[in-house]
Amino acid sequence: MSVDSTKNTIISVANKLFSRFGFHKTSMDEIAKIARKAKGSLYYHFASKEDLFREVIIKEMNNLKNQLTIIFNNPDLSAYEKLKNYSIKRMEILNNAVNYHETLKADFFEHFHFVDDLRKELDTWEKENIIKIINQGINSGEFILDIKADVIANTFLIILKGLEIPFFLQNKYEEYSPHFDGLVNILKNGIVR
Repeated sequence: MSVDSTKNTIISVANKLFSRFGFHKTSMDEIAKIARKAKGSLYYHFASKEDLFREVIIKEMNNLKNQLTIIFNNPDLSAYEKLKNYSIKRMEILNNAVNYHETLKADFFEHFHFVDDLRKELDTWEKENIIKIINQGINSGEFILDIKADVIANTFLIILKGLEIPFFLQNKYEEYSPHFDGLVNILKNGIVR
C-alpha cells in the first residue's frame, strides 16, 4: 500500500471514529486498530491526535469549498440565486460535517487553537466569494446598496455563523431547514431591487 493510500485510510477511519465518538473519546490506538495499521504508522503521518483531527477538519472544509465553488462559478445563476443557493447548501453540508460541529464547542475551541486558524482561513475564503457575488449583483443592477460589499459580506457571514450553534449543537437544523427559502427571502428584501 502506498504512503498516500495509508494516510488516506487513516484519515477516513479517523473521520468515522471522531464523528461517532467525538475527539476526546477517540484514541489513536482505536484508530490504528480499525485502520489495521501499526500505531507507529499513524505517528509517521501525524505528529499527534490533534494533527490527525486537523486533517479530518480540513477534509470537511475542502468538501464545503468544492461544493460551494460550483455555486459561485455558475454563470447561469443571478447574484441573488447564488446567495440563496450558497446559504442553503452551506448549512446542508455543515449539517453533515459532524467533526466541524465538535469545533463549535467552547471547551474544544479553548484548548485547540489550530481550529481557530482553520476557521479564519474558511472565513476569508467565504468572504472573498460572497463579495464577488455582491459585486456581481451591484454591477448587474440586481442589488442596490449604500453599504460597501465587504460590510454586507461580513454581516451575511455573521448571520450564517450565528445559526451554527443552534442548528448543529442544539439539533435545530431539521426543524428550520424547511424554512430556509423564507429566511433567505428576508435577507433578499434588503438588497434586491
